[in-house]
Amino acid sequence: MTRSLIIGACALIWALTPAATSHAQSDLVLVPADDPAPGQGASGTANATLADDEGQKPVPFAGGQLTITQQEEYGEKVLAYDGKQLASNYDVSFDKIVKVGGVDVALVDVGDGGNQCGPATLIVWKPEGGAIQSLKVEQDECGAPPAAVADNAIYFVPYLLPGASQQALQWSPTEGLTIAGDLHYAPQPGTDWKDIDPSKYDNIIDAFHNEAVYKLADTLLGKDMPDMATSLLVGGGTEKTASGAFYASGCVPHDCGGNDGFMAVDAAKQQLYFARRGDNGEPTTWPAVSAWPADIKDAMDKAMGSAN
Repeated sequence: MTRSLIIGACALIWALTPAATSHAQSDLVLVPADDPAPGQGASGTANATLADDEGQKPVPFAGGQLTITQQEEYGEKVLAYDGKQLASNYDVSFDKIVKVGGVDVALVDVGDGGNQCGPATLIVWKPEGGAIQSLKVEQDECGAPPAAVADNAIYFVPYLLPGASQQALQWSPTEGLTIAGDLHYAPQPGTDWKDIDPSKYDNIIDAFHNEAVYKLADTLLGKDMPDMATSLLVGGGTEKTASGAFYASGCVPHDCGGNDGFMAVDAAKQQLYFARRGDNGEPTTWPAVSAWPADIKDAMDKAMGSAN
């Protein structure tokens, strides 16, 4: 059965709903390999891992070997099983070998690398009497969530931005990749303006965990909330204005200077201020910039005046 999921600041809540599970059609790549040359022995390590990128050693797996090679110093790395290529990219590294439903499964991180973009997970397994199989799990252009391994399935629960919804996926050797449920971002219930503490925020996006902030942001931004939050992803801590409001600027991963954001929170006056700018032109603001206090507008002008 498909599950409906809600994610908040501190908890993930699963609630069963009477909808049929459906198979994920897009955002995945199935790469069957030819029959590998027979190897000797079987994988005896349930958690075989490779060391650092320097000299990643072959890993025994399913009667053969998984290898990562790189022909050029700054070229792509190639994952292969007994010489048969399974995947290639600039960031390829072994994670571990686990048992799922009694089957040995290798997990390999494969991605482009880069700022704020985690790798996708490549699942590698060999059905009894069959050829090696691999499945790359991707949910957007910026990789996929880390794999959470259970006895009979691997779960992929995405990191959600404020205002966003996304499907959580699960994989098993018998069922393949299926939809586990729908995940919805939710703030921490019962939190108010008095609970805001910017000293605890790694990124100003963390302020959306506060229910009062989230509700006002939803009123101001509506459907633009996920895009606004995305424009703050590449950012750091917060700064304060003379009046005591705190703010931060950021940008979209791989598009700094082309898609930048600004957010300010005035907890004392219970107000929020957002700005987002693309390649050219003046930033779009919520509320209208004419309603902004002078010190917050000055902070935005300085932040938007240079690429983040």
